[in-house]
Amino acid sequence: MLRAGHLLQLVVIGMLGFAVIVVHSAGMDVSGQAGADGSAFETKYIVHAVMAVIFMWFASRINLRQAMQVRWYRNPIHWLLLISLLLVGLAMTPVGLDINGARRWLRIGAGSLTTNFQPSEMTKWLAVLFIAWWCARHHQRMAQFRWLLVLAGIIGAACAVIVIQDLGTAALIAGVAGVMIVAGGARIRHLLAFVPPVGAALFFAINQSPYRLQRLTTFLDPWQDPQGAGFQITRSIAAFADGGLTGNGFGNGVARFDHVPIAQSDMLFAIICNDMGIMGAVLVVAMFLAILWLGMSIVRDCKDLFSRLVGLGIITTICLQALINMAVVTGLAPTKGIALPLLSAGGTGWVLTAMAVGLLASFDTANEIDELSEPIDVGLRHGEVNIAAS
Repeated sequence: MLRAGHLLQLVVIGMLGFAVIVVHSAGMDVSGQAGADGSAFETKYIVHAVMAVIFMWFASRINLRQAMQVRWYRNPIHWLLLISLLLVGLAMTPVGLDINGARRWLRIGAGSLTTNFQPSEMTKWLAVLFIAWWCARHHQRMAQFRWLLVLAGIIGAACAVIVIQDLGTAALIAGVAGVMIVAGGARIRHLLAFVPPVGAALFFAINQSPYRLQRLTTFLDPWQDPQGAGFQITRSIAAFADGGLTGNGFGNGVARFDHVPIAQSDMLFAIICNDMGIMGAVLVVAMFLAILWLGMSIVRDCKDLFSRLVGLGIITTICLQALINMAVVTGLAPTKGIALPLLSAGGTGWVLTAMAVGLLASFDTANEIDELSEPIDVGLRHGEVNIAAS
């Protein structure tokens, strides 16, 4: 019988298959060819999707609860989090790659196997595991402000490193951390005490970066400079309008032909809606709602706080990131380089997000084992019979 974890993985596999097709289609030129990428079955997207499925399967076999029951200095999550932050810092040096005006990637591999790795994606998921471990370990003390202050300081330091080049990911980590910390036992009024310093830090980060300030002013009035700063968002809105209810037909939309910048990654949602119309938007939203519903059904059955917090963090990260991306693409939020999870082009994002879903599915397996190990009491009206299955 298929459980929620199996269905969740099937949804992700379906999303990755859909992503390979739409990303390849979004990269076509006016001749109908996918540029230097070749046919869909010869591109790197197939390799990334297959890798994501393989890593998701391996992650679904991990007993994460047992792996985290070690002393803090032996916990691999802590060391991986530190390494990932060091890699984030390395990516911001001349060693890192500058893509679309931001230096946040590292190139790994050799020859035809070369790919770009984004360390902040790794940090995003490791932060979820770290916060869940901290809240579960100090659950009885999370209501005390000093314990919240220590955790907030660690997460704040991580976000401060990332925000230099990637404000969107830093804001996402902070938002997910807030949800998890409240669920982990912290008082909301204590958490609200961090709003002024976080707001001040956000204001400083925006004010010190001319391009971020320009994005904010463009969001307020994108039609003030439609051929300049507002080009991306105005073209995205035009792609939605051109798609209408049913779209132009899959692969027939013209928005992909350099009308919408960064069509394969940040603005992929606009291309989908240009091809498939509102029905395409409904399909994409339905995919994420399926992840939300199936994920929450697993979280509700988890017996321990750590598993519940990790599951909540994974679901919140995926759904909040999707919400931010769709808000940006539709002009409801300032432009930010944040991808649509499991759909926008990006090998790092596909593989690590699929691994996170695999971990969530592993909790479903653990829940099934817990159910089978519970005592079964069979009460008969005429006499009591107790059967213990352990």
